[in-house]
Amino acid sequence: MPKLPILSGEKVIKILEKGFDFEFVSQKGSHIKLRKIVNGKTIATIVPNHKELATGTIKCVLELWKIDTENFVNYHYRNK
Repeated sequence: MPKLPILSGEKVIKILEKGFDFEFVSQKGSHIKLRKIVNGKTIATIVPNHKELATGTIKCVLELWKIDTENFVNYHYRNK
């Protein structure tokens, strides 16, 4: 499994939107809500829009929605 890079909330949001079909729903303070429809069901996630996210925070977002870490990291490096 590749090591997660240190990313900003803004970068994680862009990757989720462009690479994994999430869409912006709303923002409350520094937290941004994203959603995606899978098999007719809406799933949502919250990403803190901070300058630097802890790798544990990124890992939780990926695990929660079953996004493969390797695909996420590869998408990040392909689209820098």
